Amino acid sequence: MQVVLAAVLIALAAALRLVPHAPNFAPIAAIALFSGTVLPRRHALVVPLFAMLVSDAVIGFYEPRVMAAVYIALGFTVVLGFWVRTQTGRATHVLGASLAGSVLFFALTNFAVWLWSGMYARTTDGLLAAYVMGIPFFRNTLVGDLCYNGLIFGLYAVAGWTVTNRAWLRDRQMMRNPHA
Repeated sequence: MQVVLAAVLIALAAALRLVPHAPNFAPIAAIALFSGTVLPRRHALVVPLFAMLVSDAVIGFYEPRVMAAVYIALGFTVVLGFWVRTQTGRATHVLGASLAGSVLFFALTNFAVWLWSGMYARTTDGLLAAYVMGIPFFRNTLVGDLCYNGLIFGLYAVAGWTVTNRAWLRDRQMMRNPHA
C-alpha cells in the first residue's frame, strides 16, 4: 500500500507542476512533508525528488547548482516530515514544519540564485537584492505550502478516521435506514 501511495503522490506532484499555476504555488513541498511524515524512510525522499525530476524533464532543466539547491531544500522538508512523525500534536507540528520548510526553501534557493545564476552581483547588495526579488515567490510558496499541507494532511486524517470508524459509520447508517 505504501508503494501505491508513493506512486500516486509522485504522479500528483508532477502533474500539478505541469498545469498552469502561480509561480511557486505547487504541491511539491507539501508532498515532501507528507512523505516524510507517513512513508517509510526509503520511499519518503524518493517521492518529491522523483516528482521534481519527472516534471523538470518536461518543463526544462535550469542551472544545475540552483536546481540542486531546490532538490536539497525539498530533502530538508522530508526530514522535517520525519520530525513531524515523532510528535503527538500533529496539526500544530505540521503547521510549524510547513512554515519552516517554506522559509528554508526561500533562504536556500535565493542564496543559490544569487551565487550561481549570474543575475545578481556577488556582493552584499546583490544578495539582498536576490532576497528582496524573491519575496513575491516566497508569498506564493508560503500560501501554496500551507494550502496543500492543509488539504493533503486533512484528507489523510479524514481517510484515517473513516477507516478506523467504519463500524460506527455503518451502524449510524443502519439507524437512519433500518430496512436497508
